Amino acid sequence: MISVPRPSFIPGLELAGRFYRESVRLALERCFTDLVYSAARLDFGSDVLGFDTPRSTDHDWGPMCTLFVSEPTYQALHDRIVEVLGWELPYEVAGYPTHFGRHADGTRRNETGTHRPIDHGVTVTTPARFFREYLGVDPSQPLSVVDWLTIPQQRLRTIASGEVFHDGLGELEGDQQVLRWYPHDVWLYLLANQWQRISQEAPFMARCGDEGDELGSRLVAGRLVRELMRLCFLMERQYAPYIKWFGTAFARLSCAGELLSHFTLVLDAADWRAREEHLCAAYQRAAQAHNELGITPALDTNLVLFHSRPYLVPQSESFVEALRAAIQSPEVRNLPPYVGGVDQYVDSTDILDVPTRSRALGVLYTDMV
Repeated sequence: MISVPRPSFIPGLELAGRFYRESVRLALERCFTDLVYSAARLDFGSDVLGFDTPRSTDHDWGPMCTLFVSEPTYQALHDRIVEVLGWELPYEVAGYPTHFGRHADGTRRNETGTHRPIDHGVTVTTPARFFREYLGVDPSQPLSVVDWLTIPQQRLRTIASGEVFHDGLGELEGDQQVLRWYPHDVWLYLLANQWQRISQEAPFMARCGDEGDELGSRLVAGRLVRELMRLCFLMERQYAPYIKWFGTAFARLSCAGELLSHFTLVLDAADWRAREEHLCAAYQRAAQAHNELGITPALDTNLVLFHSRPYLVPQSESFVEALRAAIQSPEVRNLPPYVGGVDQYVDSTDILDVPTRSRALGVLYTDMV
């Protein structure tokens, strides 16, 4: 590997677009004049989410894109296209090498190449192959309710955040549009279950604190902050990313200006009563935001005591009931009411990052009625 000075940082999605337009497209025009294809950057990576920084460039980052071709073209030309690009692509684009080496752990390292063919960052596939491998479904076919509920939001977010550079096949932009957000009634179902999750634990922060369990109170408070943040993502129709970028993405929501300070004060509070004060402010703002959506009749945003105990909680159950009542689809109405989407009941990377595992959980929606 030859060490050379790095150019000024370019966000990876922008670099991918330049890589396609200035290098890949021209090589294809020279060598595959009749090739019909689409090109995009839609899958893994902080760059696809728009959160990459210079720190991100140390692995699995650089000039990359995916070429999508028809199935017959894939069968006939996949290996040839990959090989030809290795000989035809320039050694760099925008000052960044187009060659990749490997770290010891197998991750890719963007580095200057000195010979050909270069090991480039262009993947060749078909739309159906890509989406089945990445999501476990083919969005060109009708998606079932269970399909939607078993795709992790972190994967849907990259599809929605990524960019289609060229759609010669006439399929990719439509597939991306289908996946930009949930069908309306699926969205209502997820919102109802998110309010349900808040209802399940809302009184316990104060209960722990009231018994002198400050550690337990802090832990419950942190969980409630996360559940409220997830609710905000849903209300603003934004897929939530995985935990590394969860706070970064939340800070870009329109509600963050009001809620970030409350959440910070909840987590910094020295006692449970201070925690309750700021949690209550966040509960009320979330309830107001729900009413602003206009998807149910306006609901009471005032807080109430938890039974006869002196712990203030939101009226979460009323939001759950109103959202469920607003669902029109018989298929969604017949779902188990306390399951929700896979992100709402699974917190394991080893499940959420492997489509076959998350999709296998579809059995819950029939076995838990």
